Amino acid sequence: MNAAADRKLFLGGRLKRLRRDLDLSQTAMAADLGVSPSYLNHIERNQRPVSAQLLLRLAETYDVDLRNLGQSGGPASEAELSEVFADPLFHGLAVPRHEIMQLAEDQPAAADAVLRLYRAFTDRRVRDRAEIEAGGGAAPTDSPSEWVREYVQSRHNHFPDLDALGEALHDALRAEAPAPDEGFEALARARLFARHGLTVRTLPAEVMVEWTRRFDPHRGRLLLSDTLGPSSRAFAVANQLALMEHGPELQALTEAANAPDAPTRNLLKASLANTLAAAVLMPYAAFQRTAEETGYDLSRLQARFGVGFEQVAHRLTTLSRPTARGVPFFLMRVDQAGNVSKRYASGAFPFSRFGGACPRWRLHSAFRTPGRIVTQIIETPDGGRWFTLARTVDRQGQDAFTEGHDLAIGLGCELRHAHRLIYARGLDLQKPEVTPIGPACRLCERHPCAERAAPPVGRALTVDDWSKSVSPYPFA
Repeated sequence: MNAAADRKLFLGGRLKRLRRDLDLSQTAMAADLGVSPSYLNHIERNQRPVSAQLLLRLAETYDVDLRNLGQSGGPASEAELSEVFADPLFHGLAVPRHEIMQLAEDQPAAADAVLRLYRAFTDRRVRDRAEIEAGGGAAPTDSPSEWVREYVQSRHNHFPDLDALGEALHDALRAEAPAPDEGFEALARARLFARHGLTVRTLPAEVMVEWTRRFDPHRGRLLLSDTLGPSSRAFAVANQLALMEHGPELQALTEAANAPDAPTRNLLKASLANTLAAAVLMPYAAFQRTAEETGYDLSRLQARFGVGFEQVAHRLTTLSRPTARGVPFFLMRVDQAGNVSKRYASGAFPFSRFGGACPRWRLHSAFRTPGRIVTQIIETPDGGRWFTLARTVDRQGQDAFTEGHDLAIGLGCELRHAHRLIYARGLDLQKPEVTPIGPACRLCERHPCAERAAPPVGRALTVDDWSKSVSPYPFA
């Protein structure tokens, strides 16, 4: 009680809820507690704190558990409302935290109504997106990342102008090499200094703090964190070289896309710069030829081009040159909580463009075998069959003590292309063992599924007293 008195408890909203639950007027409650109605009114409006003595009187008079009174017990909590107002739908409103707290505390019914409306809106949005996806239409643009993702996907993740620029810059670097076996990073650093007066410095993470890469134009320095591995460091240098050598071209491509606002344009330009950096490190013709010769062996491609697993996997989704097409791969990247941070495809894509992935896909189980490739043949509800592989990668820029720093990369193609992959050798591709999967739980109508995490939108649950389905959410 001393602690409660010392820190000044403002419990106006909760006290008002208690009074209404007890069906008491302010005057009646004030009389029960031995205080004036005006004093109680000030407390309910959070203009006065609740004293320790008043808390004791509340507990004694109404048999109230003070622990429950100290909890935010409304239907809508502050955390839930904060999640609602963090939606890109409310971009620009910047609802302050104290207003959210006031809504949750003082207006519980209104707060619950906001939550119900938002849930209905979310369900409607999921249903609309499912209809859009089924019809092949354009996706709604809720955020810069979604807009850029949809724009890149509309181009099948293939930008021929950037591939051509990348090949030319790669050849120029090789022509300047003092020795045939000179590494890419050394060549790129030398060109940055010779052509643009830039030096590259690697600094401790304690100095870089929140950055893995930072360009200092005033001092002519590119600063890199020492948490970056060799392949990520080379990519960072390639990215800066791409911006310095072909900034106008990248800007022109960005402007031509007609992005809706400045944040989206900036994100798109960064994405295009990354695409060009990948094209410099892994020039199209040489990369596509090596991929075919090695059976798309990702380990050999990593060694041949001095890049990481994720960089190779991403580059494989861009091989759509009409005269030298690669296997049309799709790629998805998730963290251990299932959040999707990358979703690209040079051809068809078996999962929802908007939701997560199916829990039956081994992408998620890859976290149990870090660094090891796991393969699987999956079948979508429309009968399509896909050969997939998944593996974890380390999230760059974090130390070894950071929990949950792994990401999982899922890569796949239609089963008819699997014979070109070294990972499918020895498998019976004519009569394969397949795993039925769905697009995402809220869009999937497979019966029954023990892994289902949510019922499909628009379908009625069928729960009764006489039976229990293997699925947590049986539906009609």
